[in-house]
Amino acid sequence: MSRARPPRSRLSRRSFIQRATFLGGGVVLLGPACKRSDEKPKAPPTDTGPLGTTPGGQALRTFSSFEYAVVAAATERILPKDEDPGALDADVPVYIDRILQTPALEPVRDDFVGGVAALERRANRMFQKGFAALTPEQQDELLTLFKDSPPRSAEAHFFELLTVMTLEGFLGDPSYGGNKGKVGWRLMGFDTIGTVAMAPPEGHDGPKCLRECGVHK
Repeated sequence: MSRARPPRSRLSRRSFIQRATFLGGGVVLLGPACKRSDEKPKAPPTDTGPLGTTPGGQALRTFSSFEYAVVAAATERILPKDEDPGALDADVPVYIDRILQTPALEPVRDDFVGGVAALERRANRMFQKGFAALTPEQQDELLTLFKDSPPRSAEAHFFELLTVMTLEGFLGDPSYGGNKGKVGWRLMGFDTIGTVAMAPPEGHDGPKCLRECGVHK
């Protein structure tokens, strides 16, 4: 008689996110990106092709529709939906598309878009299919290869960016485009009775920040 698999603890995802320490109300990458843009010559702009829309009809700011499908599939493998909401439930890919328009994140944007292209090339080389068309097991195998790539490699850097930005989009202020319905905050216990116990930093105005970045017109 086979032993039944024990049910997955509801706290497993919460514990994972807590250990990742992305519990602040602001955007984690903005500070490092500002320093990086000062220290590194500006990279040439990446041609992402014509911009498109999400499956729900929202206009994209950074990605083509094809790139968006790759990003959506990848973020959903970082935080897949199970008994708890996943990355797509929180509109994480929308967050990434919008936050990469922040001027201070221009080097990050180039690296991220380049990483999406590299992920797609590797998927076609290994499985003769695009990343979004792979099975979850194949997607996990490919992302694991990126994660286990040598430190400082482009692949490892992209996986780090993907993980950080997925967690940001899941847990950040909804005014940035992610954490739809405050699902991330509710999972972490910040909205257990219908009011948000975790507030953005004092004086923070998410919509104003996005307008200044040219994201919301």
